[in-house]
Amino acid sequence: MSVLSALARLEAVDAGRARPLATVRHCHLADAPLLMVPLRLAGEAAAPLAVLLGTDRADPALLVVPQPRNRDLRFAFAAELAKVVLEHVEASRGAAEPLGPGRDGEERVRYTGAPQILVPNGGGAAFLRLLGRSTRFRRTEGPHAVEAAVPALGRWLTWFAERRDRPGSSLLLALTDALRLHWATGQSALEDANLAALLGWIDPPAGLDGPAAAARAEDPLRCPPAGPATDPTFDNEVLAPAIAAWDASGGDPRAEARLRAALESQLVPTWDAAWHAVDLLRALPPGASVADRWERDRDAFTLFHAGFAEGVPQARRDSAVAAARRLHRLERAQEEYDARRAFDDPLVMAEYRLTGQAFAGTVAESDPTRLDESGKRPKLRPRVRIATPDPVRLEPGATVCSADRPALKGRIVESGAGDVLVELTGGLGRKLVPEPGAVPAEGDRVCFTSVVPGSFGPARFPESADTPWTHGGPPAEYVPTDSDAAEEWS
Repeated sequence: MSVLSALARLEAVDAGRARPLATVRHCHLADAPLLMVPLRLAGEAAAPLAVLLGTDRADPALLVVPQPRNRDLRFAFAAELAKVVLEHVEASRGAAEPLGPGRDGEERVRYTGAPQILVPNGGGAAFLRLLGRSTRFRRTEGPHAVEAAVPALGRWLTWFAERRDRPGSSLLLALTDALRLHWATGQSALEDANLAALLGWIDPPAGLDGPAAAARAEDPLRCPPAGPATDPTFDNEVLAPAIAAWDASGGDPRAEARLRAALESQLVPTWDAAWHAVDLLRALPPGASVADRWERDRDAFTLFHAGFAEGVPQARRDSAVAAARRLHRLERAQEEYDARRAFDDPLVMAEYRLTGQAFAGTVAESDPTRLDESGKRPKLRPRVRIATPDPVRLEPGATVCSADRPALKGRIVESGAGDVLVELTGGLGRKLVPEPGAVPAEGDRVCFTSVVPGSFGPARFPESADTPWTHGGPPAEYVPTDSDAAEEWS
C-alpha cells in the first residue's frame, strides 16, 4: 500500500465514506457491455449453477442448471450460455476499418468495436476462466458429444481470461477491481472484494455512513453474496431442498420454477449493485489514454476473431519461448499502463511525487534559445529552473519528461533544496529555435517525472524452433489430444 492510498483510507475512516484515488476513469466502459453474474455449486470448482446476464439492466436472462452434478445438464447450460456470449461477440464488433499497411507491408483492418464482459468481482472472472478451460476441448462428435457452440464458448472465455491478465485491458472487467482503482475505503482489501460492502462505502444509502452500509451489506439476507460462491445457509435451507425436489419430481416444470425463483432471489441484488457500480464509474470522465488502450483491445479482438475459424483451442501450457514472450509483453504493458495513468491523473502522479520519482513546481528561470556548442554541431538545449516543494530524489543525469506533454524530455542537471535545473533534450522541434510554446516560460506550472513510457525496451527471443535444450528444445507442433480435455469440473 502506498503512502497516499494509506492516507486516503485513514481519511475514509474519519469521514465515514470512501475517498477518491483518481480524478478520471482509468478503464473503458462499452455502451452495451455484457454483464454476467455467475454462481457455482458449493464444493465444485467449475460446476455452474446459474448465471444472470444481459446487456439491458431491465431485461436480464436467467440460465439455471437444475442438477449441477448431471453432466448433460451442465453442457446444455453451456450451450445456452454460448448462444448469448457468441451473439454478443458478433454484435459488438462493428465494421472493419482499414489501418493501412503494417510492418510486413500487408493491409490491416480493425473492428470499430469489441465485446466487453463485466463481472461483479475477481471470483466471477476466475470462474469464467475455469469454465473456458472446461469446455474448449470438448468433442462435437462421438461419445459425450456436445453442441458446436460449447467449445467455441470455451475458446472465447479462455481468450477473455488471458486478455484480462494484460494491465489496462477492459475486455473482461471485474467491477470490484475497477472501483478499488478509483476509491479508497476504510475497510480491508478482503472486505473490498465484497461488491455490496464496497458500494456501501462509496455511495451509502440515505441515513447511513460507509461502515454502517458495509455492515448491512454483509448480511446475506439483505445482500446475498455476489458469487460465484453462494451463502452456506441458503445452500442448506433453500438450494439443497429445491434441487432434491426437482430430482424427486423427475424434472417437473413447477419444481424447476421454484428452483429458478430461489436462485433469482440470490442474483438480482448483485445484478442491481453491479449496474450501480457501472453508473458510478460512468460518472467519471475517461482518462486521455483510455481510448488508446481500448484500441489495443480492439486490435487483439480483431486478430483473434480473424483466426478463430482456422485456429485450434489454446494449449493448456505455453512453450518456453511463448511463455517468455508473453511475460515480457505483460511487463511492458504494466510499465506503460502505470506511466499513462500517472500522466492522465494528478492524483496518481502525486504517488510518484511522494516517492521522489516526480516533482512539480513553478518555472523560476527559462532559457528557451540556449545552444549546446560542445560538439561538432550546435544543438538546441534549453534549460529551465524549477522551484518545487517536493522531495526530489533524482540524481543529476536522470532522464525525465513532462507530465503534461510526455514528448517533452530532458535530464536533470542539478538539484538542491527546493530547486531543480532541467535541460530539455526532446520534443522541441527539428530547428535551432524551439517550436512556439514548446519550452515552459517563467511562471508556468510544470511537473516532470522519471516515469517515462517505453523505457522498458523490446527484447529479442529465439524462434520456437531454436528453443535451447535447457528449456526443453524445440517443441513439437501443438495438436489437441483427448488428454487436453481432461479438465475436471470439480
